Amino acid sequence: MGDYSKALEFHEKSLKIREKALPPNHPDLATSYNNIGEVYDNMGDYSKALEFYEKAHKILEKALPSNHPHLASSYNNIGGVYDNMGDYSKALEFYEKSHKILEKALPSNHPHLASSYNNIGGVYKNMGDYSIALEFYEKALKIREKALPPNHPDLATSYNNIGTAYSGKGDYSKALSFLEKALSIFQKSLPPNHPNIKTVKNSIDNVKKKM
Repeated sequence: MGDYSKALEFHEKSLKIREKALPPNHPDLATSYNNIGEVYDNMGDYSKALEFYEKAHKILEKALPSNHPHLASSYNNIGGVYDNMGDYSKALEFYEKSHKILEKALPSNHPHLASSYNNIGGVYKNMGDYSIALEFYEKALKIREKALPPNHPDLATSYNNIGTAYSGKGDYSKALSFLEKALSIFQKSLPPNHPNIKTVKNSIDNVKKKM
């Protein structure tokens, strides 16, 4: 709901109980640290987010084998903070660590791999490297088209990402066709006032102005 102070209050109550009841390297503590990190991440307090994500990661490294999917999620969280902070080389480093684990742990058409390709593509897009971004976005889309129903919002996210990458490259007609696909799915699958719908509509307007 975006009520971050309330979210923090409850996550911290949960953490207090876990800190008393559990040994210091218990994975449930990592879950608490991750939840708190996520709230700070959403609030844009990235140094706090990193602090909690790294606490979680330290526990998971001790508690789990090095190729466990939970470690991939943890690398992914840390990568996301660096991405938000604009530290793209660090973001890539952590996203790629996460991806390596997922490639070993999951079947090649698993939706988590699509999300991972998507994240890596996003960093290249943020760096202005639209051709490489497209490669990763298209890998993500291939998996999602096979794994998900045709009106799933994650498919729309993929179409939107590909559209914005084409727009970045200056290929506005391709951009428009992907953005319109994204809008059509979002309108079918999300409530009418959802921010994703607004974002895609704005992107479509921007592309039309440039054509």
